[in-house]
Amino acid sequence: MNMNDALAVATALHLDYISCLLTIASTILVGRRKWQGWVVAAINSVIISVIGLRTGQWGLVPANIFCLAIYAYNLRTWRTPADQAAHQEIADMQVNPERSSSMRSA
Repeated sequence: MNMNDALAVATALHLDYISCLLTIASTILVGRRKWQGWVVAAINSVIISVIGLRTGQWGLVPANIFCLAIYAYNLRTWRTPADQAAHQEIADMQVNPERSSSMRSA
């Protein structure tokens, strides 16, 4: 596949729209304390890097490589058993506010 074909495929896929949807999805997932949000964010960073390469916006590439490193660290941290239990407890408190208020008074 030559460069013109790759550009045509990228244009046909509307990578900017895909990136927009992935940004929203990853934000919602991370907000819900789901580790999958970091994976979606990483995929989005790759897409943004491709957009940067295709449009000559070179600053997007190193910024998103840095983001990929942060996402990998966060994913590893969130996937450890102790952290998973803590994140689940926070999520449970958000779902059941009575439990969190009774825990504070105890």
